[in-house]
Amino acid sequence: MAYSAWTANTVVTLGTVVRSASAIVPTGLVFECTTAGTTGSSEPPFGTDVGSTVTDNTVVWTAISSIFEDLNSFAPDKIIELFELEFVSEVATALGVTKYYFHNGLNEGFTGNIVFNSNTYTAIPIKSEGFEMTTQGTLPRPTLTVANLDGAITALIKTVNNVQRATNPSQTALFNGNDLTGTTVRRIQTLRKYLDGQPDADPNARYADQTFSIDRKVSENRDIVQFELVMPVDKQGEMLPKRQCVSNICQWVYRSSECSYTGTNYFNINDQAVGSAALDVCGKRLTSCKARFGQFAPLPYGSFPSIGLIK
Repeated sequence: MAYSAWTANTVVTLGTVVRSASAIVPTGLVFECTTAGTTGSSEPPFGTDVGSTVTDNTVVWTAISSIFEDLNSFAPDKIIELFELEFVSEVATALGVTKYYFHNGLNEGFTGNIVFNSNTYTAIPIKSEGFEMTTQGTLPRPTLTVANLDGAITALIKTVNNVQRATNPSQTALFNGNDLTGTTVRRIQTLRKYLDGQPDADPNARYADQTFSIDRKVSENRDIVQFELVMPVDKQGEMLPKRQCVSNICQWVYRSSECSYTGTNYFNINDQAVGSAALDVCGKRLTSCKARFGQFAPLPYGSFPSIGLIK
């Protein structure tokens, strides 16, 4: 069934089921009224786990799976697996599209293209493995193996590896050897009955979307190309925090939005006053920031002055 979106200041009866009106990424959840009443003026922070509750003015909503009843029936409908590739901005500009939509062409009853949520998923010979989630061991690192008989994937990779990207405002560099690394892969699972064109079509009836990114190209030949995926929290070499903590070297670009200095008082690298913008150079020290913003003013300093006090 198609679920109605949550609405403000509405009388709700017991058992009413709605979906979030503001969710950007589908969670696979809908929300059942377990205490009748009237909704509030703004959407409540709906839960992300089955069974979680939230109070909405005088209404209480309980999170349930949008496809739970279907999966627990005597004859559940066929599960459909769909994939989306979302490219970084430079690649999307070069390709002329922001996303590719595809499925493996072997979903039950569908050997051609599939339409879901108004998006057409192209049938491509593809094998997906390793998406199982467990409570033990390492995070899953699934693989996608895509047919390359017509050379289409090789051509795509070659195009990506020749895309220019900005490394700073005045320089560019190639995505050389990128091989689609960093491209977002979203795995969508729904039931056949909820696809567009079906009597019960509903883009919100689905499992929670799984989001991965391409970590590396495992192999490439004239028959197949295989990619290994990782979860967003399992990226090799990533550090938290993202930037290095140093005590007295500002990491902002001078006069950038992070720096925020737009004044006409100019200083050289030694924090000495100078008469022209041509001589204006930031020394990247805390004293450099104070010279420009004031000794006791709030400073947008792009470093961590107190880090040197930690032993």
